[in-house]
Amino acid sequence: MIDTRVALALEAGSAVLPPDGLIAVFRPPAQARLDRLPKDRTEIIVDARPDYDLWQARGFRCTVDPQESYAGAIVIIPRAKAEARALIAKASALTGGALVIDGQKTDGVDSLLREMRKRVVVEGPISKAHGKLFWINRSDDVSFEDWVAGPALTPGGFWTAPGVFSADGIDPASALLVETLPDDLGPCVADLGAGWGFLSAHILTRPEVREVHLVEAGHMALACAQHNVTDARAHFHWADATTWQPAEALDTIVMNPPFHAGRKADPSLGQGFVEAAARLLKPQGQLFMVANRHLPYEATLHRLFTNCAEIDGDSRFKVFHASRPRRTHR
Repeated sequence: MIDTRVALALEAGSAVLPPDGLIAVFRPPAQARLDRLPKDRTEIIVDARPDYDLWQARGFRCTVDPQESYAGAIVIIPRAKAEARALIAKASALTGGALVIDGQKTDGVDSLLREMRKRVVVEGPISKAHGKLFWINRSDDVSFEDWVAGPALTPGGFWTAPGVFSADGIDPASALLVETLPDDLGPCVADLGAGWGFLSAHILTRPEVREVHLVEAGHMALACAQHNVTDARAHFHWADATTWQPAEALDTIVMNPPFHAGRKADPSLGQGFVEAAARLLKPQGQLFMVANRHLPYEATLHRLFTNCAEIDGDSRFKVFHASRPRRTHR
């Protein structure tokens, strides 16, 4: 993890971090320990709302859209290469001192190191715990403008960005769910884990829908959704879907919940979405949900809803309709 590699860099006497001034840390994972960084002059830049809340609770200053200049910066690279490049470009533009890059081998840090060496003098690397940390001096005359990326209109006619789920096209599971949705969804609907807004855009084709709540933990994904869904009935919430609370109970929830934590499939993520749906719906409310066929959601659905059935699917995906959440779980 990054904390191990930063500690080694500091103990070796390397001038990795500036002695004064504000330090930015881009996208530290929740499990990272940043004890070696001065909390009073460290700012955490995150995209996911749960991570934002977690780092704030730990006493760090947090933001999703940095505007300040920094004496130094650390970028913890994500898996998506285009997103990693975009973060490096943003950090580079805002940083006057050392720019530190850290990542796991499984997230492509080796290939990124090779790319960086073609553009600028790289110091390090420090290898430890299946990852690498290296840094560059921002006084070097180098530009990463060609790596800048943000919300952009794709050839498919929707706005998306690197790192957003299904950034390159319509997710086939969501497309299957859209084909299955009935005309009557009731007046008050929520799209949990709304992403860039594909499901909500289709929900809003129903004239009887009075409001659709797009609940999305990813700040960049929600920004894309605001480009894609311009109907006045849409309401956008940067929030963890498992803890979000609307002003009133909902008639219908539609969702294609996440099921990955890093590279590893984690069914408990989707199960948490099912539990949230049971809590948020009216007594006669209904849930429409799509999932990969191998994921074990049936037991949770039957435990939390009076009625539940698989109503569509293929070899890859299954679509569930559940209704009447059990009152003991509300």
